[in-house]
Amino acid sequence: TAGTLCKAADVLVAKGARRVFAFASHGLLSGPGNERIANSKLEECVILNTIPSTPQRSANEKLVELSVGPLLAQTIFNIHAKRSISALFK
Repeated sequence: TAGTLCKAADVLVAKGARRVFAFASHGLLSGPGNERIANSKLEECVILNTIPSTPQRSANEKLVELSVGPLLAQTIFNIHAKRSISALFK
């Protein structure tokens, strides 16, 4: 629900942070999560498109959604070509 994340951003700003960013692999944002992030002190919250998006999330200007598609495509290619998968993460 992003409550802890948004409170952490409040504390960081109170302690002098000029900008606060968050990163998450799955942007589920259940309950009031999307609204909390929209109204938070976070400058940006980057999430991956590992779950389907919603119109509410798309409308949230603080959310940036990155695609995992290229990484998955390269992983499938490397498996098929019998190449290293761990090399993708170096």
